[in-house]
Amino acid sequence: MIYLVRHGQTESNLARHYQGALDSPLTPLGQAQARRMGELLNRLVPDATGWRMVVSPLGRARQTAAIIGEAMGGTLDPSFDPRVAEASMGSWDGLSIDELAARRPPDVPYPERYFQAPDGERFEGIWGRLSDWLDSIGEDERVIVVSHGLAGRYLRGIYGKLPREEMLSLPVPQDAIYRLENGAITQIDCEPA
Repeated sequence: MIYLVRHGQTESNLARHYQGALDSPLTPLGQAQARRMGELLNRLVPDATGWRMVVSPLGRARQTAAIIGEAMGGTLDPSFDPRVAEASMGSWDGLSIDELAARRPPDVPYPERYFQAPDGERFEGIWGRLSDWLDSIGEDERVIVVSHGLAGRYLRGIYGKLPREEMLSLPVPQDAIYRLENGAITQIDCEPA
């Protein structure tokens, strides 16, 4: 079983900038979201024995994981895995939504915007590293993974065997957890603040 968590809201999310491989600290709302996700996970996993936490090495995921870990009683030590890090758009990382829209070729569908930077990661590369991570999880393992928006879309899409277009259009809430179990994907919303 896998519980998939996206990091809480960051300053860049608030400013409507794509972060990619760059980083930005959690906002107060992002910290509250992480705390609520930790409290929810604590209810879903009342005994963390046999569970492990895998975290993207990017700071926003690390910060979210630390808050979640505290809410869960400090029983899980995170391990950091670059395979679950966010996709990088290379020199386009950090651009605002409007700046990215101006650079994206007009004939490219909106969900494909992530793969147009001349020096960014391509769909196949991101797919490969996230597929590799999912394949490394044993059938009986129990894992909490703290990742990102696009990476979370990929993880759910790969797990659910979704077509590319559907995968790239999946929602990416920062106040919900996804349970991946027995081929099913279930969204579990956190209590409102």
